[in-house]
Amino acid sequence: QVQLVESGGGLVQAGGSLRLSCVASGRTFSSLTMAWFRQAPGKDREFVGAFSRSGIIRTANSVKGRFTISRDNAKKTMYLKMNSLKPEDTAVYYCAATNSGRGDYTLTQLGDADYWGQGTQVTVSS
Repeated sequence: QVQLVESGGGLVQAGGSLRLSCVASGRTFSSLTMAWFRQAPGKDREFVGAFSRSGIIRTANSVKGRFTISRDNAKKTMYLKMNSLKPEDTAVYYCAATNSGRGDYTLTQLGDADYWGQGTQVTVSS
């Protein structure tokens, strides 16, 4: 089993910045792949950004140029740096992971996630 814990959410004004963190623990094999998702009120949960196992980055078109991801493999920690925040970025942000990816896999689909964090609320005021 894998445990994921997010932190760093909060209330910010439009144009502001936040950095979220996700720490993995438990049965974190070398194949563990992690990703960020978010869910706004009344909306479906959606992909935000992720690393492949080798470190190739993918991000959603809606956040390209504003959000960046980074990681520290030794600390089993993934970060999401959010700049130029907009009210439409308001959502609960979730960390997700899987150990079952093949090759240089990237977790981008909700159904592929085996583990989820509790989520951290990000609210952007206008």
